[in-house]
Amino acid sequence: MKKIELVKEIAKQTKLPQSQAAMALETTLDIIKNTLKKREEIRLVGFGSFKVATRKSRTGINPQNKQTIKIPARTVAKFIPGKQLKEMINKK
Repeated sequence: MKKIELVKEIAKQTKLPQSQAAMALETTLDIIKNTLKKREEIRLVGFGSFKVATRKSRTGINPQNKQTIKIPARTVAKFIPGKQLKEMINKK
């Protein structure tokens, strides 16, 4: 699902105009980004958690020339699905 499709679905389910649904989504995403930028965790019970983690440096192989390269450590955003979300996805 693309962002515009998500906006349309939010508008449909909330009966809000698409412009307001888009603003609500943008605001939510901005809050998530700014919270992660401050290295704080966001917990949404029943859905999951967003947090910042450090990926360790590691050795890799350049696929173009097969040479060994060192991949530096880096900071990444992670999403950890909650128990209810996992159960819903795996339910048959």
